[in-house]
Amino acid sequence: MYDLAPLARFGPLVATDLRDVTSDPAALDSAGFWAVTADFEGRLVCARFADVRREPVPEAVPGAWRGPAPGDWTSSLDRAAYRAGVHRIRECIAAGEVYQANLCRVLSAPLPDPAGADVDALTALLARGNPAPYAGTVRLPAHGVEVATASPELFLRRSGRTVESGPIKGTARSAEELLEKDHAENVMIVDLVRNDLGRVCATGTVTVPALCAVEEHPGLVHLVSTVRGELAEGAGWPEVLAAAFPPGSVTGAPKSSALRIIEALENAPRGPYCGGIGWVDADRGTAELAVGIRTFWVDREAPGGPLLRFGAGAGITWGSDPEREWEETELKAARLLAVASGAYRETGGIVR
Repeated sequence: MYDLAPLARFGPLVATDLRDVTSDPAALDSAGFWAVTADFEGRLVCARFADVRREPVPEAVPGAWRGPAPGDWTSSLDRAAYRAGVHRIRECIAAGEVYQANLCRVLSAPLPDPAGADVDALTALLARGNPAPYAGTVRLPAHGVEVATASPELFLRRSGRTVESGPIKGTARSAEELLEKDHAENVMIVDLVRNDLGRVCATGTVTVPALCAVEEHPGLVHLVSTVRGELAEGAGWPEVLAAAFPPGSVTGAPKSSALRIIEALENAPRGPYCGGIGWVDADRGTAELAVGIRTFWVDREAPGGPLLRFGAGAGITWGSDPEREWEETELKAARLLAVASGAYRETGGIVR
């Protein structure tokens, strides 16, 4: 019988002793430590935990996680459909409907041992095989939330009235392989995020301390920018989330047009992928929410039995080459799917 206690883990922070669960973002302005997951489609789950402590991420124990074999995954969009979607977005750009849109696919595979599948054990594997600055677990089985993330991307950080976002746009195997198109994408999304934060920040306080910085991550590099502002009087979590969600880096610009195109071209809900995952400490006025990329989640309500799901996507601009964009999604997925296979060596390597 699958019966694991509620838990949230974000780097060295571990939260247990669940007290409340709500979908009301106003709760994040009240009191206590909250784990937060927001699906791309808008479902919000806020869980308040009473026991919050710091402890090392547990070692990956061989056999603790049994994942799908690398060949067991299927994609919501195959290569031909994805390439066709890229062509369609380029047509929309030519027609002036959008400047950029993020096209994503959801990969799914049956869990070999659904009753024993613990996403926190998967998080331990990810921490070893694909370390990431916003890695974590949110395990709330009774509320349909079982997420393990190795996200490299900051969605929203708060310290008092200061709010900050770190959009990623531009991915390649090395800095030398980054294209002019990657830099253009990043600048477009920075403008979008500035606009989003400007809706809830005091006039004149939104700045860009870093633009198109190169960050190295396992197996690839990203272009990352920083957008920062001071919240206007009266702006709390309901207003911040309404202004900024879903994250601009995984939608496109203008956001409203990109969302319409995404709905027309994608044939599977993104769920926690491309949503928000993280924590809010209402007592201290601090928070750190990641964009839900490099993220696995368990879907126990899937027809045919429980599935492990994972998303991969790319930002499409006029300069996009359909085959290169498909290959970018393959690059983003390959290492993570190998880790999630559970093929673990005592030497610390992942069988790839």
